[in-house]
Amino acid sequence: MVVLDNWRSQLYQMVIETRSPQGRAFNLLIYLCTIASVLTVVLGSVQSWRQAYGEVFNGLEWGFTIIFSLDYCLRLLAATKVRRYALSFFGLVDLITILPTYFSALLPGFNSLLILRSLQLLRIFRVLKLFRFAEEANQLWRSLRSSVRRITVFLCGVFILQLIIASLIFSIEGSDNGFDSIPKTLYWTIVTMTTVGYGDLTPQTPLGRLLASGIMLLGYGIIAVPSGFVAYDLAQLETQKQPSCSQCGTAIACPDARFCHQCGQDLSASTPPQPEA
Repeated sequence: MVVLDNWRSQLYQMVIETRSPQGRAFNLLIYLCTIASVLTVVLGSVQSWRQAYGEVFNGLEWGFTIIFSLDYCLRLLAATKVRRYALSFFGLVDLITILPTYFSALLPGFNSLLILRSLQLLRIFRVLKLFRFAEEANQLWRSLRSSVRRITVFLCGVFILQLIIASLIFSIEGSDNGFDSIPKTLYWTIVTMTTVGYGDLTPQTPLGRLLASGIMLLGYGIIAVPSGFVAYDLAQLETQKQPSCSQCGTAIACPDARFCHQCGQDLSASTPPQPEA
């Protein structure tokens, strides 16, 4: 039993925590295979290349599938809570990205069915495995989670504004100029406010064009607001990483500083750095 626990502990350090040299090498292998497999899926979608090198693409796909299947099984064995890992985001990503290849082998005519064949596109989700290796991605995810309520409220307000503008444009332009319903006008408002501008609908009246110009200018500011929310939370996370003065709370930029540059507090008597959130 002790041997089994030690074996699982070593496997956990290699596969999950990646602190040991073996763990870094293992996860570097998975990292490189993930990039190579995504490139294989992308290049394999080119019809001429698929016809010329179909066997090569199939061989590479099966090789990557076997590697990722072993990776998935090892993570199941190393996980302290198997069910929790299997139902987690990365657990589902690991499972989804290996299933289509097995379906193609087990189900006759799999590749000839358009609906089932589209499931093979799920292999592109392997790119999400890369987020497991990037601490910056984890920081971005935490900042997005902390900003989601503010962004949701902001987007609801933007939608209400778009609905009001769509009603105005519908009244100004009317069906003679192609704005024959509020939903269709709302579509034009969203396209215009996001500065996409497909051009399938365009205002014809001077007042409508004036309002459209204002919507375009407003769109630049609206697009920047959610980015500001996320940037603020990212800055907060970075601030929490730095040690701070116990007297005034000012972040200490220089790790060798002996006194706080804001209040002059002796930093040797300060409290230890705040833990990362």
